[in-house]
Amino acid sequence: MARAAAARLITKIVDAQAARGAASVVLTGGRNGNGLLAALAESPARDAIDWSRLDLWWGDERFLPEGDPERNVTQAHKALLDSVPLDPARVHAMAPSDGPHGSDVEAAAEAYAAELAAAAQPENHASVPAFDVLLLGVGPDTHVASLFPELPGVRETELTVVGVRGAPKPPPNRISLTLPAIRAAREVWLLAAGEDKANAAAIALSGAGEVQAPAAGAYGRSRTLWLLDAAAASGLPRELYPPASP
Repeated sequence: MARAAAARLITKIVDAQAARGAASVVLTGGRNGNGLLAALAESPARDAIDWSRLDLWWGDERFLPEGDPERNVTQAHKALLDSVPLDPARVHAMAPSDGPHGSDVEAAAEAYAAELAAAAQPENHASVPAFDVLLLGVGPDTHVASLFPELPGVRETELTVVGVRGAPKPPPNRISLTLPAIRAAREVWLLAAGEDKANAAAIALSGAGEVQAPAAGAYGRSRTLWLLDAAAASGLPRELYPPASP
């Protein structure tokens, strides 16, 4: 799944750069997100990307000190970013807990929202850029980014970025894009691999509400793509499959 997703992402970035001169991608952490980045790093086709014309954002971040190995940006650098010629000014990491906002996760979220708004263009019709691809890993509980079932963040309808406190998995404090920000993307890709993701994928694709199953509320303006391996797809309702050929 990681290799297939990486190949798709390379093609999408190259096409966006050919059409508009630059591309923007929102990265995700976790096992599936980092697996995709590692597969991209190993792909011989990665050199087709003009890395200097790529804007990278994050869908969420663990509110930990700069350089902490559990931060998504730290893991992304190890998996891919340190090995490609990115423009540092176009790598938009979320603030750490020892950064300019200290331990104020809400202030750090507000600062990232302001950075997104500054990068938005008039034609985007939103206070975030029109990301070409926004990647999301799907958690076993159906969470995406750091929007967890029933917590306040998943109910947010106005803000584009929120501080998350009391997350049900460590660390408890996080920064996350909201569903309105996610839905501003041209394409949203949801990644799920492994048996532990099968129930989450089945719930999210079976008409569940977004408050109870945040993955169900994640979709793009022009396309929503679920990328699953066989294990993660094993619980999908049969009506989602095309009819067999006679």
